[in-house]
Amino acid sequence: MTQFALTLMATLGVGFLAVYLLRLLPTLRLQLAGLALLAVTLPLITVLVSGLVMFQMQDDLKILALAAGAAASALLAAFALTRSIGRRVDALRSAAHGLAAGDLGARAAPSGPAELAELGRSFNEMAANIEQLFEARRQLVAAASHDLRTPIAAIEAMHEAIEDGLVDVHHYLPALRDQARTLRLLVDDLFELARIDAGALAFELGEAQLNPLVESCIRGLQAEAQTRGIRLEAHLDELLPPVRCAPEQIERVLANLLTNALRHTPSDGSIAVRAAPIDGRVLVSVEDDGEGLSAEALQRMFERFWRSDPARSSRGSSGLGLAIAKGLVEAHGGRIWAENRTEGGARVTFTLLTAAAFG
Repeated sequence: MTQFALTLMATLGVGFLAVYLLRLLPTLRLQLAGLALLAVTLPLITVLVSGLVMFQMQDDLKILALAAGAAASALLAAFALTRSIGRRVDALRSAAHGLAAGDLGARAAPSGPAELAELGRSFNEMAANIEQLFEARRQLVAAASHDLRTPIAAIEAMHEAIEDGLVDVHHYLPALRDQARTLRLLVDDLFELARIDAGALAFELGEAQLNPLVESCIRGLQAEAQTRGIRLEAHLDELLPPVRCAPEQIERVLANLLTNALRHTPSDGSIAVRAAPIDGRVLVSVEDDGEGLSAEALQRMFERFWRSDPARSSRGSSGLGLAIAKGLVEAHGGRIWAENRTEGGARVTFTLLTAAAFG
């Protein structure tokens, strides 16, 4: 009994020491191989030492030989398993190196044990998101370059005409001012989007009433609406709860939505702003009775520089207004979406949290 206890204690001590040493190995492959070797050799050594001490007969040595053979078989199986796991880890590492080297199409095989398969799927999802971000950046640079080139080319042409004496400078002053304003607005929008992406929007949230914000936006666009023969109205409940927001930013959201609705509403049409409280939020909608939204528009209208009508770029639309509106609404903890109305036209709705929701 004393020999058994001493053997058990010695085995446990060696095991703990071996586990500590295994943790110092630099790679997962070596740690797995070492664990397999430990799991087989430690019991085998214990059996051999105990057998040599306790047994002296030849038949007992045969039993020890049989135990050694079984342990060797287990060792081979453990090494085979380690090699299989190592191959899958190597494949994942190779895909990661490819992605780091700029191969945005690098993907890992989501196969093998559940943990490695889940790791492969997570890696592929990450790689797809990175590829999408790079593509979005490429499209953003291309679209911004295109929209910047148009007013710059116009300014250069007018400047050359003035230099060549083909036209008096005062003739082009209004046009030069308009092109400079177009450039400034585009640069301002790009700067605003950069701040949104960086999470660097600095505005102070406070308690505000929506009614005066909506009325202010409608007053600012009423002249343009009347010129085009479009009715611009607000249908708001006087008992709307106050919301938690930065008023100037929400005014910008409303102005962008109303400006977009004006572009797509025909003469003699109408645009209405509606708001209603629901479950600690206020839903604000801008509705028009225009042509409605196509399936592509419903999916892409909040993308940067996307335009349902490419000719809109020549009429002062940068294609950034709705993207900025989306970023500002989400920065307030709300969401924004678009849909077609059953009675015709389109509706864009966004949500704001009520002041009471903040306790």
